[in-house]
Amino acid sequence: MNRKLYVGIVLGALALLLVAVNVTIWQRENLLRDGQVVLLELAPVDPRSLVQGDYMALRFAVAQKLQPVGVVDSSVTEGHVVVKRDPRNIGAFDRVYRDGEALAADESRVRYRLRKRDVRIVTNAYFFQEGTADAYSSAKYGELRVAANGAALLVGLLDKDLKMLGTGKKR
Repeated sequence: MNRKLYVGIVLGALALLLVAVNVTIWQRENLLRDGQVVLLELAPVDPRSLVQGDYMALRFAVAQKLQPVGVVDSSVTEGHVVVKRDPRNIGAFDRVYRDGEALAADESRVRYRLRKRDVRIVTNAYFFQEGTADAYSSAKYGELRVAANGAALLVGLLDKDLKMLGTGKKR
């Protein structure tokens, strides 16, 4: 093969990579803009990592409801949980989602993943600027934006009064 062909292959691969990255960014921006707001109660753990700096290891109460009762089959690596939202959009575990089932107006399905017997909703860590751990110590809820297909992004952490931590803004 000649040099021009190699250059063409490399440039084509780079172009495909850039397209894939931009499509992912576009999808996440749409989710942040249009996703259903769901607040999930946190079950936080140690907020420090010597290697990574300041962060809060996260667990969601919804995930804890899945594991102890044996709802999650260990051979399944992901699925969806249905959360029922109250008037403030605070979601509580209702049931495991079954493919094709209809949801009520006050319900959302949220994707979970099973990693080493640990049920994870969106992420298991929230990173913040070093030295600001005190501002996040009162975290009670995680604010998620959830798409109709269950994909979710963690937007931020809120206190018991639904005030966004780190910004001081009330929901």
